[in-house]
Amino acid sequence: MMKENIQEELKAAHEATIAVKRLQDAEKQQLLTGIADSLEKRIDEVIQENKKDLERMDQEDPRYDRLLLNKDRILALSTSLKDVANLPDPTGLLISSKKLENGLLVEKKTVPLGVVGVIYESRPNVTVDVAALCIRSGNVCVLRGGSDAWYTNRILVEIIQDELRNNNLDTNIVQLLPTDRAFVSELLSATEYVDIIIPRGSQALIDLVREQAKVPVIETGAGVCHTYVERSGDLEKAAKIIANAKIQRPSVCNALDTVLIDREVAPSLLEQVAPYFKDSSVKIYADQAAYTILQEIGYPFLELATEEDFGREFLSLQCSIKVVDSFEEALDHIATHSSKHSECIVSTDAERIHTYMETVDAAAVYTNASTRFTDGGAFGLGAEIGISTQKLHARGPFALEKLVTEKWYITGDGQIR
Repeated sequence: MMKENIQEELKAAHEATIAVKRLQDAEKQQLLTGIADSLEKRIDEVIQENKKDLERMDQEDPRYDRLLLNKDRILALSTSLKDVANLPDPTGLLISSKKLENGLLVEKKTVPLGVVGVIYESRPNVTVDVAALCIRSGNVCVLRGGSDAWYTNRILVEIIQDELRNNNLDTNIVQLLPTDRAFVSELLSATEYVDIIIPRGSQALIDLVREQAKVPVIETGAGVCHTYVERSGDLEKAAKIIANAKIQRPSVCNALDTVLIDREVAPSLLEQVAPYFKDSSVKIYADQAAYTILQEIGYPFLELATEEDFGREFLSLQCSIKVVDSFEEALDHIATHSSKHSECIVSTDAERIHTYMETVDAAAVYTNASTRFTDGGAFGLGAEIGISTQKLHARGPFALEKLVTEKWYITGDGQIR
């Protein structure tokens, strides 16, 4: 019999906030370490369930790599759990304290958000990362993964809930909701039970959540990432940075989408980039200037770009390239087409580097380094829920430190106003 609604699940999540808030720091650390150990013991089981999901997806689909869990990736998840366990508890921190003239002690401390709802697609690692971050910060999480990752998400949540049960804790601290689309609207409207919604996935998903949600939303935006090679840049370093940002893991949001090159260095740079791209069969959508250069050196995977190829998140072994006539043109292009995720300049000109870093509006800006580093783990945050591209509450890797809000504590001795 098909469920009519998810009210019981949402109510149970809300009630579970009491149990998780009561956990001491050491108890939360022990719980996460236990989940990590269980995950390692059940690697074969997770891989078997993951295969069920992979068999239903075309291997050419950019989401396939995101969906894939192998032994190394599962061990990395276990390591991430332990890393989060070892991070400082972000709750209960004293932000301010002062004694008023009337004798009142007024303090402000960090407290958990409450019930965190996360809607995501094809990324089973998100299941573990979100659960770990929410437990560590004293929050409950309600997970709504995509139907294409159902079997994988189900086994991961089962492992987490088994460990909650082993510690005599409410299993509703981490819940996996059904994938029926009808329940998404219910989750987005559950202001009585859910405190925050975080979408992680395609721009279409983010737009849907933004438009329909009554619960407050923190966006983790799509990544349209540029690398701009300024005329003074070290071209050998630039070629390696570009190749890494595009090829190392093309299906993720911090991968390179567009290369901007000063006209003066375009022929030399493209000649150095081409072998890297050719070895990985990267398809290039090039503007006329870049197209001519690449055609002359015999680059095989080449197409003339249209305007739609700029500002496009490829999530695959494809990218666009544009030759610019000036530093200002590069800045204008990024301002027009960036999703405000991660942007890079390759340059040795200190003044232009400073201008770029201060002017470009993005969650993360880089000088002479790959945008692939925009990640909670890479930034030393243990794990992340996603990369926030908005400006309120959290920006950049949305990790443990941002899964809290503030609460005022006032202590008196009979004062009245």
